[in-house]
Amino acid sequence: MLCIEDLLTLELFKTLPRNRLDWICDRSQILNLSTDEILVSEGDPARGFFIMLSGRMGLTRRSDGMEMPIGQHEAPSFFGEIPILTGDPNPVTVRALTDCHLYQLSSEDFLTLLHECRNFEQVIFKTVAKRSRGLESFIRNREKMAALGTLAAGLAHELNNPAAALVRALRDITPALLELQRMNLVYGQHQVDAEHTAQWIKARDEGYETITHKRIDPMKLSDREDELLDWLEDYGVEDAWKLAGPLAEGGTAIATLEELTARWQDDQTKMGTMGLRWLALSFEVMSMISSGLRGAERIAELVQSMKSYSHLDQGARQLVDIHEGLEDTLRLFSYKIKNGVEIRRSYSPDIPKIWAYGSELNQVWTNLIDNAIDAMNEKGILEIVTTPYSDRIEVQITDSGSGIPQEIKSRIFEPFFTTKAVGKGSGLGLEVVRRIVEIRHQGSITVDSQPGKTQFTICLPIG
Repeated sequence: MLCIEDLLTLELFKTLPRNRLDWICDRSQILNLSTDEILVSEGDPARGFFIMLSGRMGLTRRSDGMEMPIGQHEAPSFFGEIPILTGDPNPVTVRALTDCHLYQLSSEDFLTLLHECRNFEQVIFKTVAKRSRGLESFIRNREKMAALGTLAAGLAHELNNPAAALVRALRDITPALLELQRMNLVYGQHQVDAEHTAQWIKARDEGYETITHKRIDPMKLSDREDELLDWLEDYGVEDAWKLAGPLAEGGTAIATLEELTARWQDDQTKMGTMGLRWLALSFEVMSMISSGLRGAERIAELVQSMKSYSHLDQGARQLVDIHEGLEDTLRLFSYKIKNGVEIRRSYSPDIPKIWAYGSELNQVWTNLIDNAIDAMNEKGILEIVTTPYSDRIEVQITDSGSGIPQEIKSRIFEPFFTTKAVGKGSGLGLEVVRRIVEIRHQGSITVDSQPGKTQFTICLPIG
């Protein structure tokens, strides 16, 4: 049985009269836990108020499918008050790190004690505030890390293709250039007249222009490649299929090839064949360079988007272009958007830049866009509208998902409230959005939802 001397080892009980201490001792039930035994699990309803006299308890919370340690209780201590007071499920899992000896007071008895003993009530609420701040701070940091992880995964996904194209171009271009140099030396030894050389150079330059700027339609390209392949085989070119693709990409006409090779039709040195190979290889090198350049530009664009998104090299508060922030966020989410989400933009050209915390506003766009994509199961319409007013700007983010049930609509901005499964959401994403918009920027955020249309409206002051 719990004794008064044990209770008085905790500051919480020292203000209670003797009769109340006796009452607690009479109504408490003894619990003994072995190492690694779970007392309560995250998501369970309130089980009671616990007084631990020996041992150590670990607190964990599921995040991205993993149990994350967030704190400990070491004897003598008490815990369990938060789910009793809020009526919400347990926010954490409590597990014995050592053998533990503790007592349990029912939720009803704890509330009776709380309501009848003012000093006890004050200490409890101070403890609740402190513990809630600690839990909120931890989860908010986890939210930021999770958002960063999501963006990092998307960035890695988007960087993969252009990086591979750049590596492939750099790897293949060296042997091609060496072969071109060899061909130039051989060609020079045959002392071809300048006029004929100029014809080959003209054909090459026109092909370069087509490859870098004109880009032939894929269907036409395929047809032209088949025609060139037939002609090259008739001409007697070995492995003609290797030349047909580059020559087709360069837009080379059969009439041009006939004109270039006419003088070598019966030449045993096969200068005509070498000339065709030289032309095709020149186009192939240009295609490699163009592909590598596009890959490098895409990488630079993504890096710039990430830099702009995080507002690196800038002060905490600066003039922010709302459209740039929205576009940077969309680019970093492109891996989730490209397969089934249609983006509809209606950006007002009159939106001014505003003084704001740029990286924090991008957290707002990240949370709202990510939630919208999830709500649509990555298939649907995401609409973004910006509107200026005399004293504020308005951003509306609308998705075509299933909507927010009316019975929980008023709770979505509450800390720790989430409709997602345990470990899938912390319930702080929208709370972070509200805090950044309303507290950091003195703005407002509202939501209107029905099946097929959920619209978040963010108002930010211009001044």
